[in-house]
Amino acid sequence: MDIEKTAKALKELGHVTRLTIYKRLVKAGYKGLAVGTLQEELEIPGSTLSHHLSGLASAGLIKQRREGRVLYCVAQYEQLDQVLQTLREECCIDDKFSGEEGDFKVLSRD
Repeated sequence: MDIEKTAKALKELGHVTRLTIYKRLVKAGYKGLAVGTLQEELEIPGSTLSHHLSGLASAGLIKQRREGRVLYCVAQYEQLDQVLQTLREECCIDDKFSGEEGDFKVLSRD
């Protein structure tokens, strides 16, 4: 995942309400959750919820599907995994390994 997409996803998750919505959708699993249920559980006005869902969808963090008159939101776990992988992929790459497994040198800042 490129850095711009990662930044967009993190920006959307950086808002308390959107993070709360997303956490609830992650908890719901692959079947997702009806928007009405989400609204009731989180006690968010419909227009506010719609605004936040739009942001999450634009970042690719959720998808929406309609079944009859009911709109469902589903967390996109693959997108979340890609965001996390982008953050992890170069973790500690600049650390110097001493050569013994599990034994890292402590670098001083002289």
